[in-house]
Amino acid sequence: MEKIKKTNAARSLDQKLIAYELIPYPVDENDLGAEHVAATLGEPVERVFKTILVRGDKTGPIVGVVPGHLEIFLKGLAKVSKNKSVETVPLKELLPLTGYIRGGCSPIGLKKPFPIFLHETALNFDYIYVSAGQRGLQLKLDPKDLVKAVNATVAAIAEPKPSL
Repeated sequence: MEKIKKTNAARSLDQKLIAYELIPYPVDENDLGAEHVAATLGEPVERVFKTILVRGDKTGPIVGVVPGHLEIFLKGLAKVSKNKSVETVPLKELLPLTGYIRGGCSPIGLKKPFPIFLHETALNFDYIYVSAGQRGLQLKLDPKDLVKAVNATVAAIAEPKPSL
């Protein structure tokens, strides 16, 4: 079996002595969504968390980490982050700000330290998945360890996706 190369996110967890598993999965460039990742991993989508970069009017960039079946609740995130408003950061700014690309953005090992907010449902699980920092690789870890690793604030920052 091919050895999995460690990502910045994995090295960051190693430095903090936090246990995790690196879980590879086949990437579908046409479907980078959490639902696809969850199905590929054979896990419920509620355990697969996506990392969303937003910009607050007062704080600048902040990171929201929400379960795959929900979407970021901008008003809720603005409130807990002490902003009047937040908006998602344009895709072209993702790599320069975080060091990560779309579909591979991890809340761990960011280029610069940004405030991180984790949706409260993460703590309902003994483990969750977040991107390991590249497409095709997930980190499986205890959500309490994620909170510790990135000094995350746990809050209600997600809402149901609008039905079509």
